[in-house]
Amino acid sequence: MRLIRHGQEQEQGNQQALFKRIQPLLTAVKPSAKGGRPRLSDERALNGILFVLRTGTPWTHLPKELGFGCGMTCWRRMRNWQAAGVWHRLHLALLAELRGAGKLDFGRASIDASVASPRRVRTPAPTRAAGASLAAGATSLQTAGALS
Repeated sequence: MRLIRHGQEQEQGNQQALFKRIQPLLTAVKPSAKGGRPRLSDERALNGILFVLRTGTPWTHLPKELGFGCGMTCWRRMRNWQAAGVWHRLHLALLAELRGAGKLDFGRASIDASVASPRRVRTPAPTRAAGASLAAGATSLQTAGALS
């Protein structure tokens, strides 16, 4: 008899659907010529990443019994995918899909002034160039006079 937690089958279906979307964005990795331990599947690594992000469990405490591999393996895979732009491309693909289906609503969107470019750009006042007679590293006329 297999015990299934409420909603577990739906959750697994969502994870499988997400992996089907992310899989084409991943680059193929060749097995090492040196041999070694078999590589954890990308799907299992993704499920481990989602588990840690959803539960807040530290990477080092990811239970191996769940079949997601070591927490550090999942963390490295997430880091490598970030460096390869996988998450950004997935985000753009999902936005395009929502936009195409007419489900992207900007009715409650806001813009942060720290990100938006200002309407009028002020140019800073020009600074005086340090005189050639001042010693290198002198910060004031008193210091420059003391060095002379």
